[in-house]
Amino acid sequence: MKLASLNHGRDGQLIVVSRDLTQAVHAHDIAPTLQFALDNWDQVENDLQHLYRNLNDGVAQDVFPFNPALCASPLPRAYQWADGSAYVNHVELVRKARGAEMPESFWTDPLMYQGMSDGFLAPTQDIEMADENWGIDFEGEIAIITDDIDMGTRTEEVHGHIKLLMLVNDVSLRNLIPAELGKGFGFFQSKPASAFSPVAVTPDELGDSWHDYKVHHRLTVHYNNELFGQPHAGTDMTFNFAELVQHVAKSRHICAGTIIGSGTVSNKDRSSGSCCLAERRMLEVIENGSASTPFMRFGDTIKIEMFDDAGQSIFGAIEQKVVRYDHRYHDEDLNHHKPV
Repeated sequence: MKLASLNHGRDGQLIVVSRDLTQAVHAHDIAPTLQFALDNWDQVENDLQHLYRNLNDGVAQDVFPFNPALCASPLPRAYQWADGSAYVNHVELVRKARGAEMPESFWTDPLMYQGMSDGFLAPTQDIEMADENWGIDFEGEIAIITDDIDMGTRTEEVHGHIKLLMLVNDVSLRNLIPAELGKGFGFFQSKPASAFSPVAVTPDELGDSWHDYKVHHRLTVHYNNELFGQPHAGTDMTFNFAELVQHVAKSRHICAGTIIGSGTVSNKDRSSGSCCLAERRMLEVIENGSASTPFMRFGDTIKIEMFDDAGQSIFGAIEQKVVRYDHRYHDEDLNHHKPV
């Protein structure tokens, strides 16, 4: 099943999307929002699946063309967004770029930070930044959305709790990270709003490509309309999603609608390219002694997508442009659209 949220209000309006991402139908008679669906999954899943089958069979009513440009994030805001670093190869490279050694424990205990979740960027929304010198970077990732999970849940108990998967652009401000982490309190300003794919899919949509709690497809990244990387997401993933869930649940209950990210997809095989600029820059330092690839500038574009074995897009594409943020224009826009 494939689900999306039209850009409507703070929490979107739930729609069901066809397998080929060409058509959609409203799901408001079943669940007004995706968060409502996740809160009541046992009651609404069968009806949503029935609507999905009818849509794909061509017998659904009130069908309309699916347009990602009209979508918000599948969850426009979430109760929790916890992003891991499951591809430890990537962590090792990026830490080297900051001159930081990587403890051996990173190979056995996942890294994770709690990111901004009160408002995500839409999949085609501009990335507004006030300063290019912050070191603007993209990070192509995969994420899961869970239902309610008890504290202390182990990996062998995770089955069935992963309800949906989607893609992520975890926007990072690399030049703000060293000083911020130097305070010993973790990411904050260096991790602004992330963007997610237009569509979230149930694990069964991936067929045999979803096993061992990993997605076994390549993640394709185009930067300024040129192929930047297409690493295989099922390769070199040190911690699978069940292990990431166990890590999150160690000391807390997990609420339905929690998003858990994989961290930047990365392969040891360098021929597959990278999913972020920081990794490319570190490889340049290793090879040439200095980085030659700059971070993102105003006007730069990023596209993140995943395809099945037949070449069909699974989640739709995250397509964004970096633009200058002008708070004066933003304030005027907010006042113009202020609800009455």
